[in-house]
Amino acid sequence: MSDYTIVGAGAIGGTLGHHLARAGHAVTVVDADAEHVRAVRAHGLVVRRGDARTAVPVTAALTPDEPGPQRVGCVLLAVKAQATGRALDWIAPRLAPDGFVVSLQNGLNEQAVADRVGAERTVGAFVNLFADVVGPGEIRDGGLGALVVGELSGRESARVREVVADLQAWGPARATANVSGYLWSKLGFGAMLVATALADAPMAELIDRHRGVMHALAAEVYAVAAAERIVLEPFDAFDPLPYAGDGAAAKDAATDALVAWLRTQAKDRSGIWRDIAVRHRPTEVPTHYGPVLERAARLGIAVPGLERLVGQIGELEAGAAMSEQRIADLAGARR
Repeated sequence: MSDYTIVGAGAIGGTLGHHLARAGHAVTVVDADAEHVRAVRAHGLVVRRGDARTAVPVTAALTPDEPGPQRVGCVLLAVKAQATGRALDWIAPRLAPDGFVVSLQNGLNEQAVADRVGAERTVGAFVNLFADVVGPGEIRDGGLGALVVGELSGRESARVREVVADLQAWGPARATANVSGYLWSKLGFGAMLVATALADAPMAELIDRHRGVMHALAAEVYAVAAAERIVLEPFDAFDPLPYAGDGAAAKDAATDALVAWLRTQAKDRSGIWRDIAVRHRPTEVPTHYGPVLERAARLGIAVPGLERLVGQIGELEAGAAMSEQRIADLAGARR
């Protein structure tokens, strides 16, 4: 059985850590939330799915400021994107020469990881899990989604095969030779979900009612991806290719499928919405979309809707009220 160090034991890290520990792996979790860590020490990682509630003990739980392992091998990095630098401050001096970091984060964080620990010790991953932290040490699992792991170079490797095999304890993880394609696909999908955080209503309903805005946001992201020669990859019920094209009927059909799937999910609001409305903390949005905006500027690609979306999220973080009109206003940014 492999040993895993999970840095960031929230929705993604906590869910995967729970299943790895349940399968018999040695799991150490490191999280900046001291109350969360105390709860994991006392009760293990708790996952709720429907009415079922399961607690699994872990090998150790600690904050970054507490004494911990001096050497770590396989690190699953699952912190919010804006916390990547602080997490790497803990990981980098401890990472074994043959150790590696798997970035299980949203956004394009692999380069930041590689800059600190080396590209040869960095593995990419794409995760689409609908889970939420609902209390200290306790996570609500919204069901299975896509999870793919791959070397940044696209080559096959024993370490990716091993991680993927171990993650079968959670669900249908698999290896990919095109992790960048998945990450960019999710950035377009994610732009839609971010837009739904501008209002207090279910994601599926808002995407359905504001299709034109949603299609335009995804198209802006995918225009940058195309210029970067990224080959987009579909996942779960989301097909990015229609949004990268010009066919209105194809986009509507893709949105029909996406909305129908979202309506089946137990989690009906995005993690961005929860950060603003429930946890009252800064979101990942500027960190996620900063690289996209920078590349768009460098390439001379207009992304007015995306620029306005990032600005709108900043307004909500500063205390402005949510409103469905904010979503409609994104269409005006394209005039």
